[in-house]
Amino acid sequence: MIGPAPHAPDLGIGVPEPAPAHGLGRQVAALTVAALLAMGALMGSVNLVMDGVLRDGLARWVYAATMLLLLVIAASVALHGRVGDGHTFALVLVGDLIYLVVVLCIHDPLRYATPLMLLFPALVAAWFLTLRQLYVHMGVTGAVCLAALWPSYDSAIALGVQAGVSAGTLNAAAMGVYLLRRRVQRLLEATETLTRLDPLTGLFNRRYLIEQAPRLWRQARRDGTQVSAMVLDLDHFKRLNDEFGHAAGDAVLGAVARSLAITVRPADVLARTGGEELVVLGLVSDVAEATRLAERLRAAVGGGHRADGHAVTASIGLAVTRPVDGEDAVEALWRLVDRADAAMYEAKRAGRDRVHAALPGGASEPAELPAELPAV
Repeated sequence: MIGPAPHAPDLGIGVPEPAPAHGLGRQVAALTVAALLAMGALMGSVNLVMDGVLRDGLARWVYAATMLLLLVIAASVALHGRVGDGHTFALVLVGDLIYLVVVLCIHDPLRYATPLMLLFPALVAAWFLTLRQLYVHMGVTGAVCLAALWPSYDSAIALGVQAGVSAGTLNAAAMGVYLLRRRVQRLLEATETLTRLDPLTGLFNRRYLIEQAPRLWRQARRDGTQVSAMVLDLDHFKRLNDEFGHAAGDAVLGAVARSLAITVRPADVLARTGGEELVVLGLVSDVAEATRLAERLRAAVGGGHRADGHAVTASIGLAVTRPVDGEDAVEALWRLVDRADAAMYEAKRAGRDRVHAALPGGASEPAELPAELPAV
């Protein structure tokens, strides 16, 4: 399977980490950061029209330039549409610095520029930064609170207490949001993983096959290899269900899944597509290599030991294709699977418990191992 195999308590297969949507995540981060910057600038600009808030002279111009800078940064981030992790971290630190500039431009910081203004960078840090970056931001928050409150207190004890309370409150809020974010991410990852798994066998499902098709096609074109599809169908499975019940059938499917999971190559994709039908996708150099792999799978199904004593075999159809530039990978995948499926039915008609390979014209033939190529 591409990447780690999925986790299933009954199979002992490991769980893949869902690939994060970097593009979408960065776009959301950019829009959120831009909105917070713009909101902070607009709210801060109110002080420009209020009497007695800002210091006169250069301080007023510095304050106005700072608010304008916030709007420019917000517009730039929004227009760019993306912001990387490093850029987000830098913007958070800029937000801390801007608060310090604002404090120096205001007559009474305790009244007009409380440390609660740092909630803007704190929320962005908590939701978008890594834990290490968040720790750096929390340290900077403490330093900024101390520097901002310094002119307002004559007593070092009072200054320390107030700065500690302010920084502690902000950092506690940031850490709480960060923990909430991690909890949400874990739940989303678990949900995303479950949507890729077959609940009975713990193998991958049709959705995962579709997701992996573009990746397999790209790799095959890059390496000059071919993509093989093997469709496995358990022989006389309906008879087993009718005679021994669906619980016995489910147990057999689980045992077959375990046998196949330890037989396929690490880079192959093994999935249950419905009923007793399984699909294996992989990259091969030619039909001979695909045949050897299919025979290994057939032997793994037939030679598996089951506690309930039910023996089962599999008929396997295989097809091979060489991806070409410009084709739709998902459509090509299902065309390949359809060819392998037709070959599997030919294996059924030929007596079951055997491998048939699809030919280019749509027919199939028994896939026998060439004498010069030893079975793997």
